[in-house]
Amino acid sequence: MDNTIQIKALKHGDILHYEWNTDLLEEGDGYVFVLGRYGRKLQHHTKKSVFTVNNWSIEFFSSKHWFTVSAAVVDGQINEYYCNINRPALISGSEVSFVDYDLDLVQRGGEWMVIDEDEFADNAVKFGYSEPLMKQVREELAGLQERVATGQFPFDGTIERLMARIPKDKPEIINPTA
Repeated sequence: MDNTIQIKALKHGDILHYEWNTDLLEEGDGYVFVLGRYGRKLQHHTKKSVFTVNNWSIEFFSSKHWFTVSAAVVDGQINEYYCNINRPALISGSEVSFVDYDLDLVQRGGEWMVIDEDEFADNAVKFGYSEPLMKQVREELAGLQERVATGQFPFDGTIERLMARIPKDKPEIINPTA
C-alpha cells in the first residue's frame, strides 16, 4: 500500500507556492502526521527552483487549526521547529494543501521567535488581505504561541514519540540522470 502524501503550500488566491512528497505516519480526527524523508525534493514554484532537503522531518497538518508544524530532525534530535500560520489544511486522500499566510513561528537554538513579518506586510498589500483576515492571522499566531508555551497537542510529546519511526540510517541520495 502506497502511503505517499503530497503536500502543497499555496499563497492567498490558491496560487501554488511549493510542494513535496512525504510518507503518512499517523492520521487522527482532522489531522495527519507525515514523515519528510531525508533527501526529498521540494519544488519551489515561486522561486522556480528545486531544493534538496537533507534532513528528516516530522510534519503536522490540521483541517481544524490555523498552523502547520515541521520538526527538522538531525542526528536523532529535533534541530528546529518551523510553524506556518495558514488557513486550515485540506486533507483529501493522498494530498494535503494549505494557504500560507506568511507569518511563521520558529524555534532555533532553543529560542522561539516570530519571523517573516515583512513578508506578511508585503503580501497583505500584494494579495489584498482583508482586515478581518489579518486580524485572524494575528490571533492564530497568538494562539499557537500559547499552545507551545503550555505544551498542548501537538507540542505535548507527540512529535517526539513519532521520531521513533524515522529510519536509523541515512539513505544514499541517488541523483538520477536525465
